[in-house]
Amino acid sequence: MQERPIKILFLSDNYPPEVNAPASRTYEHIQQWVRNGADVTIITCAPNFPQGKVFEGYKNKLFSKTVQDGVTVIRVWSYITANEGFVKRILDYVSYSVTSFFFGLFQRCDIIVATSPQFFTAVSGCWLSIFKRKPWIMEVRDLWPESIKAVSAMKSDSKIFVFLEWIERWLYKRAASIVVVTDTFKEKLVEWGVDAGKIHIVKNGVMLDKFKYLPKKSDLVKQLNLENKFVIGYIGTHGMAHKLDFIVETAAKIKDERVHFLFIGNGAEKEKIKILAGQLKLANCTFLDSVSKDKINEYISITDVSLVPLKKSDTFKTVIPSKIFENSAMLKPILLGVEGEAKGIIEKYKAGICFEPENEKELIAAIEKLMMDVDFYNELKLGCANLARDFDRIKLADKMLEVIKTTFNNAT
Repeated sequence: MQERPIKILFLSDNYPPEVNAPASRTYEHIQQWVRNGADVTIITCAPNFPQGKVFEGYKNKLFSKTVQDGVTVIRVWSYITANEGFVKRILDYVSYSVTSFFFGLFQRCDIIVATSPQFFTAVSGCWLSIFKRKPWIMEVRDLWPESIKAVSAMKSDSKIFVFLEWIERWLYKRAASIVVVTDTFKEKLVEWGVDAGKIHIVKNGVMLDKFKYLPKKSDLVKQLNLENKFVIGYIGTHGMAHKLDFIVETAAKIKDERVHFLFIGNGAEKEKIKILAGQLKLANCTFLDSVSKDKINEYISITDVSLVPLKKSDTFKTVIPSKIFENSAMLKPILLGVEGEAKGIIEKYKAGICFEPENEKELIAAIEKLMMDVDFYNELKLGCANLARDFDRIKLADKMLEVIKTTFNNAT
């Protein structure tokens, strides 16, 4: 007798056509689960990240339902705002939590998976679990609200922070299983009293069939006036956590005209960073808006190095930025300004150079080393290939599906 496909209800406020890391992880995992026979419904909202504007061709309706690539996609209303201002962001998060919970009540499922941040998605998943009497899994991609404190958006002794932290710990206890994206996240949760046995590590990775070496796209190089340039590429969200103002200020100190910084993406800090570059009268920085997922590898191809910075904070020592994996798969050495677990990965595979976050001298020295030492640069490319191979998204998606099935079986 053929086994009935497991019915998964997945909650995430990010999903394609958005191109950020959470949307990509969720989509790529779900596609692999469908290929393995799972029946998946996702409840998300109208695509709007990171600018807080609904994408062309979509409307912020109360409810819409389509089937895309074998997945039932339900989009619900949320209060949409740009990533600016704490109160508006909370309204955005809470509104999605409420509408996803309400419409989730009417979806048949065997198990619920809710991905965090922001953890109000997990609140919805938890309450759906209670009302539907189904097990739920909390996927933790960031330690929220810890990360808010790290970018100085909230003080740790404020009543709101204490309340949010209490909710977070309550959610960890209520979840049947927890999936985290780093070893350090698991260590933190265990420190906070969470049962280590129900925590599973499924790290970020890369679709190796989509991201692989490409020669520089010559027409794009010419279009952006990057001929004969050593291009340092930053592709991703321009937010408070990424400390791109430090990068621009450092760019002002670099006199070698061959060095050029290419920033691609949007976010709360984008305009401030562009204004800063204008004030410094920089000719070695180019700013572009986000590009679609099917075009992103062309833009990665024209870079020589992938820049991955974060603000200097103990909280970010627990983070592994997902852009490490896609750029490594395309053999772009990583210029990493992140401490902790991410640094350990880059050093283990010899896939790039690490500099202390917000350390100007170390960053400039690393750029000079990458540009001048050709043999060293080529060795790093080999390390990138090895790193990408060990973080194959397909294998990681299969691992998470096993966690989902085991959690469901243990609950029945």
